[in-house]
Amino acid sequence: MRNAAMILGVIAGLIGMLVGFVGYGYVELIDRFGEIDGLAEQVDNAQLIQTTSILAPLLAIAGGAMAKARALVGGLLLLVSAGGMYYAFGFNAFTMFPVAFAGVAGVLGLAAGKPDEPKAHF
Repeated sequence: MRNAAMILGVIAGLIGMLVGFVGYGYVELIDRFGEIDGLAEQVDNAQLIQTTSILAPLLAIAGGAMAKARALVGGLLLLVSAGGMYYAFGFNAFTMFPVAFAGVAGVLGLAAGKPDEPKAHF
């Protein structure tokens, strides 16, 4: 379970980085060049989008990398990452895989107990 959490977490972070690049870039583009009525308008909470664009993929990659040694902390980071991506970007065609992968990896990290290593978190 720890290996699956690690792999899914890193994949979620990499895909989340792509979503983050687009989200951060969109906010910056509108800030720099202005809105185009009916085509491109600024989001309601631009700071939330920009902060989550950086932090959510970072937490997913860190949680995935940590899942093998410290499954509880890695699982919590992955669940926070999944929740952050869902809260900031919603659940759509572009975010379904990073949110789902990070969520499943977080659950697997929390569920990884005694069978994998002698150092269990519960």
